[in-house]
Amino acid sequence: MNYSNILEELNSASLFDLYRLQQAIRRSLEDPVRIGRIKGALKVGQDIEYFDAEQNRLILANIVELNRTRALVRNRHDGALWHIPFYNINLDHADVSISRSTGKLDRNSLKVGDKVAFKDRNAGEWFGEVIKLNQKTASVLVGTTRWKVSYGLLSSIIEGELGGEAHLIEGQVLSRD
Repeated sequence: MNYSNILEELNSASLFDLYRLQQAIRRSLEDPVRIGRIKGALKVGQDIEYFDAEQNRLILANIVELNRTRALVRNRHDGALWHIPFYNINLDHADVSISRSTGKLDRNSLKVGDKVAFKDRNAGEWFGEVIKLNQKTASVLVGTTRWKVSYGLLSSIIEGELGGEAHLIEGQVLSRD
């Protein structure tokens, strides 16, 4: 499913239309038949990936326990235990990325861990990693300093070998790690 195209279509929807769609989707997410299909495809010990909405990215995990509507999973990167709804589990390994046709970054197109660049008020260029996605800003860690930066001021970093020098090309920052 192409999430980017769906979001483009939804841009012209009214708030009421969005609310009505949200309710229909919620009912589908709570459908016992759908939940049963997902639960039937899972087993304790299975490696899975699930979508974390706060980080806007997939998390690798292992199933510890299966309950009626949720699974207890252990994240592979930090060992934390989480009870997640079955609908968060990406059984089909779907591509969850969302890109904007305008090329501008926003909360849907960024995820925690993305490398970004931005300019401060004095035109100084900074490079860092997204550590949190807020409503209007992204929290970006630059060294040991945490910045809150408006999404419209961020540029994606495309990593490559450029002799250690960073270049800004058509709104994209190219840098060497």
